[in-house]
Amino acid sequence: MTARSAGALASLVVLSAIAIAGCSGFYEIPIETPIQPKMDVTGFQRVLVAGFVSGGTEDVDANLETVRLLRSQLRTKSPLRVIEADVLPLAEIAVEQSNQNREHAASGSSSDGAIQPVGQLPSGASAPAPAAAPGATADPKEPKIKSDKDLQRYDKIFADVAYWKKLGEEYQSPLIVTGTVLFTPHQQAGFVTTNREVYDSFGRRSVIPVRTYMERKGFILEPRFIFIDGRTGATLYSEKFREEVLYNAQQNTPALSSYFELMDRLMPSFLSTLSAQKIRGTRVLLK
Repeated sequence: MTARSAGALASLVVLSAIAIAGCSGFYEIPIETPIQPKMDVTGFQRVLVAGFVSGGTEDVDANLETVRLLRSQLRTKSPLRVIEADVLPLAEIAVEQSNQNREHAASGSSSDGAIQPVGQLPSGASAPAPAAAPGATADPKEPKIKSDKDLQRYDKIFADVAYWKKLGEEYQSPLIVTGTVLFTPHQQAGFVTTNREVYDSFGRRSVIPVRTYMERKGFILEPRFIFIDGRTGATLYSEKFREEVLYNAQQNTPALSSYFELMDRLMPSFLSTLSAQKIRGTRVLLK
């Protein structure tokens, strides 16, 4: 059960109790609804939020901000010890790996006939020149990754068991958190329902719903969290989310503020993957 569904269930219980009570006396008591974790992490003592393939808008560095936010949350709300390490530029690493694979395919094999670990250059070889990510545009100001389709071109790095196992060995076999983050601007026009205050001839106030045509702008956040076993490099669990926020077209909301607003909505679901969470509510009892 997700945090959202658990909260809805608690609200339904409260409303049902009130309806049954009618005019009878009743009182409320606080309750906590436990949500069991989606993964068994008892085999891990550490967690490494490594980095993300990110795109959408350049107003927010979604890779850096997501790593910072998840590490901050896990320090206080997870039993695992958070590893402090440099944030991996995962998109650049994926491009470098792709270049190396093409070079190896062209040459047939490395000089000694061995397959080199992913992310590591053959002995004596120099690093390839930076290359544009798949789907990149000629304009350097444009984001390299604009859509979910662009993100799919980087999926091979998450299936690279050798790369993640090697990374896990460097940090004592932790649980590795990685994935993709797409944070894109969004515009929408249409009828929305707003509340309007009206007063009658006696000065009494009331609120009525009014449908108004409105142009709105905002952002869509689509993160995919991938949990990898640092001992083996294998993927343990993956989950994708989507959150959207829209504002009045005249409202100037910074992109970073919108990003944190959307991440705050899905954070309970992310945390419930690793540890048990509790949803607080009330229950109505009859006297």
